[in-house]
Amino acid sequence: IGLGAVIVFLIAFVVIQFLPVFRVSANPPVTATPPWNSPQTVQLAERACFDCHSNETRWPWYSRIAPMSWLVAWDVKEGRRVLNFSEWDRPQEEAGEAAETILEGAMPPRAYVLLHPQAGLSAPEQEQLIQGLRASLGSRREAESDEDGERE
Repeated sequence: IGLGAVIVFLIAFVVIQFLPVFRVSANPPVTATPPWNSPQTVQLAERACFDCHSNETRWPWYSRIAPMSWLVAWDVKEGRRVLNFSEWDRPQEEAGEAAETILEGAMPPRAYVLLHPQAGLSAPEQEQLIQGLRASLGSRREAESDEDGERE
């Protein structure tokens, strides 16, 4: 790599810092929270879920440096769109699937846990969170059995 390429890279890196990304410096207000079944469920959800699924995101230092800022902003925006524990006063269609998503190993994402080891849950903590989410938010299985009962 020549000096010219390094200079072009550095200039490009500086320029992309000014490209807009939705504001990560402030979180929207919390408008309503779920009817949590226990303080332990809240604590585990805060640890493993809230950075992407609430308005209480802890923005790490790298969330202010492009291009990582774009990825982090996108993940948080999509996470809040799918399920937001801080806006329980609006419909949360995916709430009933939260426990199953954890049970299936899809949440929290492995890449997130690598960067945020505190979000990794032990097997007993994972089971406690799953049971707590089912008790607090319901579950897809409950919704399906309710629908089956209505059809009969």
